[in-house]
Amino acid sequence: MYRNGIKRGIDFLLAFFGIIILSPIFLILILAIKFDSPGPIIFKQKRVGLNKRHFNIYKFRTMRVDTPKEMPTHLLENPDYFITKVGKFLRKTSLDELPQLWNILKGDMAVIGPRPALWNQYDLIDERDKYGANNIRPGLTGLAQISGRDELEIPIKAKLDGEYTKNMSLLLDLKCFFGTIIAVFKSDGVVEGGTGTLNNKGDKS
Repeated sequence: MYRNGIKRGIDFLLAFFGIIILSPIFLILILAIKFDSPGPIIFKQKRVGLNKRHFNIYKFRTMRVDTPKEMPTHLLENPDYFITKVGKFLRKTSLDELPQLWNILKGDMAVIGPRPALWNQYDLIDERDKYGANNIRPGLTGLAQISGRDELEIPIKAKLDGEYTKNMSLLLDLKCFFGTIIAVFKSDGVVEGGTGTLNNKGDKS
């Protein structure tokens, strides 16, 4: 009952009131991005959603407009070169993710769930298939994000996503929600330009 209706209702309300309450912060960040570097304020990128349907994820732009498209940050030869000054702050604090409240409002995403993979992160998508983790809405944050984030290798990340998919509940969502707040304040698991030992991890782009 929770995963088939109540969860979506809670997500909608949280996103709706979140946008209203955080609107002053949105305005400050918009001005900061605009004055920091030329280019659009919002960054859009194709991601994998519910049942592997593609959708455009929204983020505050943190990188220069000449950054190679459709490429995870960790695959860039020199990611620091492309990240703007304001962008470094946004990424460290995860404030660049705030526009995803619109994705949640639209139904593309949930508040809690597996982080949406890039459309071409085939290894992560295939690993999640083993656990049915591609069959639920991706989330703004999730179990993997409070368990290591960018430091996790893909098999471990996918297994955690599968664990969340199997055990989805209000209690687990609350654990992930408050765990994320703690992780953000501590900047736990944030690794720019490369994570672990595998080549294709993370989604911080």
